[in-house]
Amino acid sequence: MAVAELELPAAVDDGPTAAERFIAGILPENPTFRQLLGMCPTLAVTAAMKPALTMVAATAFVLISANVMVSLIRHLLKPHLRILVFTLTIATFVTIADRLLAAYLYPMSVALGPYVPLIIVNCIIIARCEVCGSKQGPFTAFADAAGNSLGFLIGLGSVATVREILGMGTWFGLPVLPAVVPRWVIMVMPPGAFIALALLLALVNWYQARPKRRAEV
Repeated sequence: MAVAELELPAAVDDGPTAAERFIAGILPENPTFRQLLGMCPTLAVTAAMKPALTMVAATAFVLISANVMVSLIRHLLKPHLRILVFTLTIATFVTIADRLLAAYLYPMSVALGPYVPLIIVNCIIIARCEVCGSKQGPFTAFADAAGNSLGFLIGLGSVATVREILGMGTWFGLPVLPAVVPRWVIMVMPPGAFIALALLLALVNWYQARPKRRAEV
């Protein structure tokens, strides 16, 4: 009587490595220009570089902390409760970031207003907790969060640079355009955020499409 062959379980796919997660978050899967996530702060706090970078710092702190924390408790997560756990974890670190800003950077905290508490519902953070934090180890989760934080910095920093230079002729409050150059006041107003973002998105899409166009030629 032949012995029945035992079927071995399929190999478990642990997902991308920490290095792959880190690099993907910076450019290939940039949260601002490729995934179009976190549009609220991208449009609301990018009239100048200082508030934009403060928002990036607060978001990065919450993103890294929440992603690592979710990774540490990933084996305890229940499928029907995971979003609730993500939100409560994120809210805890947002409260810490908000109180630190109010204590040490009060003028910037006032300038950012309600946008720091709104980090709680930032789609970038919830997405990374779901995609990476709840599935992979703490080191990979940290690398993933760090890469997406750098990608978010590139996104907000580029939009804020365009708006501040064209709208006020300054960068980080320092004059960079001669006084004779006219200022585009609309760039520091709400419509300017949409204009700057649209121009940068068009530039990124044009650059990404270059290899395809060359192959067709």
